[in-house]
Amino acid sequence: MLVVMPKTSQPKHRSRVKRAEVRLPLTKTAIAPDAPTFAASVVAWYRQHGRRDLPWQHSDDPYRRWVSEIMLQQTQVATVIPYYCRFIERFADLQSLATARVDEVLDHWTGLGYYARARNLHRAAQVIVRDHDGVFPGTFEEVAALPGIGRSTAGAILAFSFNRPYPILDGNVRRVLARYHAI
Repeated sequence: MLVVMPKTSQPKHRSRVKRAEVRLPLTKTAIAPDAPTFAASVVAWYRQHGRRDLPWQHSDDPYRRWVSEIMLQQTQVATVIPYYCRFIERFADLQSLATARVDEVLDHWTGLGYYARARNLHRAAQVIVRDHDGVFPGTFEEVAALPGIGRSTAGAILAFSFNRPYPILDGNVRRVLARYHAI
């Protein structure tokens, strides 16, 4: 299997950009010869500096992980913590969120911004109650099909709640990879 990556040559004139293809074999050596070293470095950093006492880390309940993942989109952890605790206190489970009025959900979201996240949480809770008998779905396809959930969020929910190996490529992961590879 080959990975095709575009390569842009530097033109003499900006109007003449030529593209060529560089074909790399899809092997561990071509992709990441230092992957074991990199992984060990990331794990060592996490053991020394990682946060292990966040409210959503005390449970493998996919509902609580899902709420935290949505709240953490474009919002710092320190900001999310009090909102998460208050939200979970009021909407302790899927059923309570699904049956709430949307304006009540938005009231509990006030101050976090990006209100589409709250509306999507509410809609997705209703979908789960209606289509999955109130049980959080356990497959990538089902989770990613819920309103407001993309691949990275679906991967995080499945990895943290169901202990399944799914990739999580959010802004933080991108930043670490960019720094590591000096991009």
